[in-house]
Amino acid sequence: MAYLTLFATAFAAATLLPAYSEIMLGSLATQGLSLFWLWFWATLGNTLGSVVNGIIGRQVDRFKHKRWFPVSDLQLHKARNRFNRYGQWSLLLGWLPLGGDALTLVGGIMRVPWLNFVILVAIGKGLRYAFVLWLVVEASGAVSP
Repeated sequence: MAYLTLFATAFAAATLLPAYSEIMLGSLATQGLSLFWLWFWATLGNTLGSVVNGIIGRQVDRFKHKRWFPVSDLQLHKARNRFNRYGQWSLLLGWLPLGGDALTLVGGIMRVPWLNFVILVAIGKGLRYAFVLWLVVEASGAVSP
């Protein structure tokens, strides 16, 4: 059940919902659960949450002229230009606490091929969770069974 909760929290954290999966990951790591499975489920959940952002991004052009749409054409143009400057490789930074979710959204807007999108986002998020687990293990002496 702990792994499922971590997956759900990591998934939510990658979307625009407020969630902090690193805190849960660190807490579970000190409880003697498998560090590999904690890393796996957190990375999978967070990556799939970013895929949701990519799907939403791919729908932007359908809705950008609606009155309720929260982003102006100018803002979309600027986001596209910034993304084009660094390209799909910027998705490796999709893990960033500020702007990471926006990067994955813009990756969807720019229609980055799905395989590239998922691989780049998963690498970035996997490295981030590995680093968090390393910090927790070093600080607490937690060991995986």
